[in-house]
Amino acid sequence: MAAKDEETKAKVEETKEETQKEETKQEEAKEEAKAEDVEMKDEKAEDKKEEPKEPEEKETDAPADSRAKAKKVELNYEDSTLNVLPTAGGRLLQALSEGGMQFLLASVRANTGLKSGRYMFEARIIENLCTSKASGGQADSHLPKPVVRLGFSTAGSSLFLGDGPDNCCFDSEGFFLNDKTRKKSGQKFIRDHTAAVLLNLDPASPNANTVSLFINGARASQPQPLPEALVGKALFPTITYKNVSLEVNFGPSSRAPLPFACRMVGDAAAADTEATTVTPSKGKKQVVFPVGLPEQGYFDWVDEFCEKNPGFIELSDRKIIEWALKSGAWRPKSQASGSNDKPEAKLGVPALDDWSVRKVIAAVAPVLPRSYVVPELKSNLISGDREKALKHFMASDFERKAVVIMGEPSAASKQHVQDLLLAQKQEKVQAEKKKKAQEEERKRLLELKRAKAEEAKKLKAAAQRKKEGKEEEEAPAESKEDEEKKEEDVKMDEPEESPELTEEEKKLWYRKQALPDIAEGALAKSYASFTLPTKDEGFDDISFAWQSEQDCATLIKSWILEKKLTQRAEDLTLGAEFKEKWTAWQKALQEWRRRQSEFKDTSKRKALQAKKVEAAKKAIEEEKKALLEAGSEDAAKELEEKAIKSAEPKEIDMEELDVLGVEDVMDVGNGEPLFANFAYEDWTMLSLRYELHLLLHSFKKDLNDPDRTSFGEKHFAYYYNKYFKKNWNLQIFNVKKLEDILECAKDSVTLASGGFLKAEQAEDTAIETFVKLTEEHRRERERRVDAGDETAKLKFNKPAPPASRPAEKGGSGKGGGYGSAKGSGSSYSSTSQGAQKRPYSPAPASYSNKQPRTGYSSGGYGGGSYSGGGYRR
Repeated sequence: MAAKDEETKAKVEETKEETQKEETKQEEAKEEAKAEDVEMKDEKAEDKKEEPKEPEEKETDAPADSRAKAKKVELNYEDSTLNVLPTAGGRLLQALSEGGMQFLLASVRANTGLKSGRYMFEARIIENLCTSKASGGQADSHLPKPVVRLGFSTAGSSLFLGDGPDNCCFDSEGFFLNDKTRKKSGQKFIRDHTAAVLLNLDPASPNANTVSLFINGARASQPQPLPEALVGKALFPTITYKNVSLEVNFGPSSRAPLPFACRMVGDAAAADTEATTVTPSKGKKQVVFPVGLPEQGYFDWVDEFCEKNPGFIELSDRKIIEWALKSGAWRPKSQASGSNDKPEAKLGVPALDDWSVRKVIAAVAPVLPRSYVVPELKSNLISGDREKALKHFMASDFERKAVVIMGEPSAASKQHVQDLLLAQKQEKVQAEKKKKAQEEERKRLLELKRAKAEEAKKLKAAAQRKKEGKEEEEAPAESKEDEEKKEEDVKMDEPEESPELTEEEKKLWYRKQALPDIAEGALAKSYASFTLPTKDEGFDDISFAWQSEQDCATLIKSWILEKKLTQRAEDLTLGAEFKEKWTAWQKALQEWRRRQSEFKDTSKRKALQAKKVEAAKKAIEEEKKALLEAGSEDAAKELEEKAIKSAEPKEIDMEELDVLGVEDVMDVGNGEPLFANFAYEDWTMLSLRYELHLLLHSFKKDLNDPDRTSFGEKHFAYYYNKYFKKNWNLQIFNVKKLEDILECAKDSVTLASGGFLKAEQAEDTAIETFVKLTEEHRRERERRVDAGDETAKLKFNKPAPPASRPAEKGGSGKGGGYGSAKGSGSSYSSTSQGAQKRPYSPAPASYSNKQPRTGYSSGGYGGGSYSGGGYRR
């Protein structure tokens, strides 16, 4: 028992020792944890000490200033966009918002700029416009968003803040804008927030040459350094906004005081300011209407005029598009279309693309006391349009002037064009240089990527060899000379060449632009009405900028004459006489085709002859009856036999027939029509002869312009389609040039000197004459073919027959023209030929075996033996 008790006591003692050891370990762990916790706290405390504290406001209270104050500082509405509407004595700004105007920025600049000191101005959004909600409470995405920009700009720079390097601003989204840079630098300000912009130009201040934003008196942004382009210049407070109404406060008291005393712009010392040069002029404003010719430097002159006269506002479609693009609308440069005079908007905004903005500007511009230049190129050349435009500007408010810019430009204008051409070249060189640099950088990065991949591949191979226990081969080190050579190759730059104008470019008077000055269609309809302005139209003054009035009058007259000879007449109207003659021709052509078909049909030819005999008998019926009543039966019988004999076909030698002397083309005397042997090519040439004859005479009569009695080959297809409502297609004739096919119809139409078409037959020529001319030409060709001249053959391309359709009641044998599916004349581009009841068959040689040859054999040219090939002479 004793032994067991001792053993039990030993186990208890052992357990106690283990428990004590475990407790000791836990206590040590706790101590270590505490120590670590203390260390971490110390580190955090140290970190906190090292962290920078929030910067204290460096701006201090403005000292008292007893210097003379600047004269009344206010917004200058002579230096604003046309949609700015000031109210409440200029303290409240609104904007026009009808139609597309709500998508355009409004902007106005103050009449006083700051060149030293520290000053601020305030603005507050009174209301947000166009904030209608769509279904579900979401804002309507089709409405423009409100925009407010507050900042400073230099005199004469763009009115729009955020446009170009000569301004800087904060916008309502909390961004700081300058040129193409837009960075988040402050807080947003919304409706009822008073936003203040502070400009510090005090060299003694730690925030010198900075601009800051404050909202409701509290700093909302860190001081932003002035862009380098603005340092040292007078900076004018400027406000740009859209779809809001704004309260503007220039002082002298602030609505929301800042944490430090700061003077308002309206309380600035005169020595710290600079007055604007854009000031209201006394007396009438001016409106200038430039008058010039297209493609002769018109818009370059307008740009030069506006550059030299910044007080003038340009009223034009191109400026509306420029305004829209600066207001946030977007379109690729490659999509510019239309003309310089009337460009197409294509901005993707219906309210802008429908040009409703143009109507609003036309209504508001005459109301505002501004000077304008109105470069409406086409309208300013037309007397009626000029008078209409002048009525918008009352003579009591505006001095209305016309400036004619025609002929050889002045030396200053020539230099301006040279400068523009050189700038274009420089821009092109810079673009090519930039493109080349980008390509080189792309190649460099690609080469670097390849080198890294190759290096990774080598390292992987080396690791594999090391793993296999193989000795690693050392790569040959690149020599120092190779490295230096590479560095030289990288550092060497091609010498930059300064672009220069060529001798030909230096001689240019006018610059060719990407778009035409006037669209071709608009020019063709209006150029004949172009005239110089006169005082009778209502102008107070007319000046001639480049050449004298007499020289300009001569120039515009010769220019119009040249256009008449080269431009097509878009305003041409077809006369009633043409329609009558064209209808008569179609009817006659169908009748001739029907007569040829009947002549080639034996049964119909016999019936026709019998009908002719019956007609002859009927003609003598009364005379025969009188003879019978008188008892002269023999005389009556003789009369009837004579009539029957006169109706019988006569024996005529068709080879010796005087074609041009034939009286009746339907029957030359032997029952055969003059066109009996016409094939497809002959009918085609017949129609061509008369159509061109009718076209030329109708054009001269319908246009009624002694300067334009004909037209050239360039516009032939247009007029042909306008008159005959079908396309002109040379492929039908298997030739490449119009003059080739006209050579076959030179008895009717020729190409005169200068490339103008000339009708060879008189206007009153009978239509049968063209049948005779066609037959004469056919016989001439056949004689040449019989003599072995294969080039005399006409080998036209027959249009493909139309797809089979169910037969219509009445048949389709009334077709007449070549390629006409309905028998309404001819068509060179139709896909079908005039339908007939049966194919053409050659005319018989004679009515009796004893009769001499009266026609050409079926194997001759007059038959249907021509297929494919081409026409050659």
